[in-house]
Amino acid sequence: MSRSPLDPHALIPLFQQATPHDEDGLTGFTGFVADVIAWIGEVGVGALVFLETVFPPLPSEAVLGLAGWQAQMGRMNLVLAMIAATIGAVLGGLVFYAFGAWFGEERAKTLLARVPLIDRDDLDAASDFFRRYGQRIVFFGRFVPIVRSLVSIPAGAQRMPLGTFIVLTALGAGSWNAILIGAGYLLGTQYELLEGYLKYLDYVVIAAIAIFVGWYLIRWYRKHHRPA
Repeated sequence: MSRSPLDPHALIPLFQQATPHDEDGLTGFTGFVADVIAWIGEVGVGALVFLETVFPPLPSEAVLGLAGWQAQMGRMNLVLAMIAATIGAVLGGLVFYAFGAWFGEERAKTLLARVPLIDRDDLDAASDFFRRYGQRIVFFGRFVPIVRSLVSIPAGAQRMPLGTFIVLTALGAGSWNAILIGAGYLLGTQYELLEGYLKYLDYVVIAAIAIFVGWYLIRWYRKHHRPA
């Protein structure tokens, strides 16, 4: 008797197969990133970069570095990974651009300051950068964590031409993505050397997130417990 294609027993072998991060020794967040990349390829890279852009605490460096490494392992196309990452960054930037254009700069910053791990001081700093350096900060700001996301708010609020915003965001984000993905690709050629350190990679990512959260909490405490 033949089994139905929907027979759940037929799916068991699929779940018993080793995932890419099991084979590579990746765990935790880095294992999750490797799985997303393995499951949906370059689209996964773009999706993760989009999430990092709209939620800055996510470490894009880990995502892009792993994307380059997976490309070197032959699991995705290097150029398409760079293009997908850039598209994700542009789409994420457009979210904050629209937010600033819709609500206005001060209202947008007030609303976003209520989001965990997004600090009002960072929002004000992004606005100051935009006023000080003008539209070129949309390009150069893509190389600076936090700023690369939040600078899109004053750009939208001050009605920076949308076409110029997209071009500068794509050029800046594309350059940053190419550097990190390229670095991951080159490291992938040293797989035998890198393999011994993979188990520590997730600890580094977790430590980076913990430091960011701790830094945010210290700033929040100092701000709300200043002497009268």
